[in-house]
Amino acid sequence: MSTATVPGTIRERRTPDWAVVAGQELRDLWIRGRGLPLTIAFSILLGVIAYLTATNQALNFLEQREAVSLTLQVAIAVGSLLALLAAADAFSGERERGTLESLLLTPVSRSHLAIGKLLAALSLWAAAFATAVPYIWYLGRGVGLVGAALAAGLVVGTLVAVTLASLGLLVSTFTGTNWLSLALSLFLLLALFAPTQLPSNAQRGWLGDFLIRANPVSAGERYVGWLLVQGHGWSQDIWWLFAPLVGAVVGLAVVGFVGGRYVTLRAGGGS
Repeated sequence: MSTATVPGTIRERRTPDWAVVAGQELRDLWIRGRGLPLTIAFSILLGVIAYLTATNQALNFLEQREAVSLTLQVAIAVGSLLALLAAADAFSGERERGTLESLLLTPVSRSHLAIGKLLAALSLWAAAFATAVPYIWYLGRGVGLVGAALAAGLVVGTLVAVTLASLGLLVSTFTGTNWLSLALSLFLLLALFAPTQLPSNAQRGWLGDFLIRANPVSAGERYVGWLLVQGHGWSQDIWWLFAPLVGAVVGLAVVGFVGGRYVTLRAGGGS
């Protein structure tokens, strides 16, 4: 993050510190960073999925619903992954580049620094969702799923993205290099996706069911599947949203607490 303009900007605009930090981070991410290339790559991925699905003229009604659900779940998974990776660079990247000291000397509280960086990371999820909208409309317009799919994607995807981005920011706070922060974040992400790879018999057992329900990622995607493919009502499986909601709320609380106390020049240092 470029810090030269932060102090003056805060005084002149009288905007919240976290908003100024988020604005600067957004400029760094989307003008000078990797935001646009990542979004273009994501758009190509969704385009391939939509093309392969749309060219199958033999799809029945249920398979069309499954195509919409698959596209939305890919958007949620990849968009949340991009937010996680951006957040994992938040402080460990500043340490590695030697810019964290000047950042900490600006008249901005550390908790506001963390919140601003988190919001900037979440912009990748917002871009991924916006990119997915035309594909979901194209695939779902014939089965009346567009509205439900977009609403479910916005709610579930935002909760999952906040959870993962908060996790990435937490890891970045306590690691000194980007490679370690990214490696740990990706390892934790794989651990969260692991329950979805269990055999179907194991998933139906009490332990497998608990692991999926308690996991914000698997629970959120399972809710999307029940809603779009099985045609369940919004409230019928509402308990599947408990884990994503708790993950997002706890993640935000941890970011505010950890950002205010543990963002230091050395990885893992206290205030």
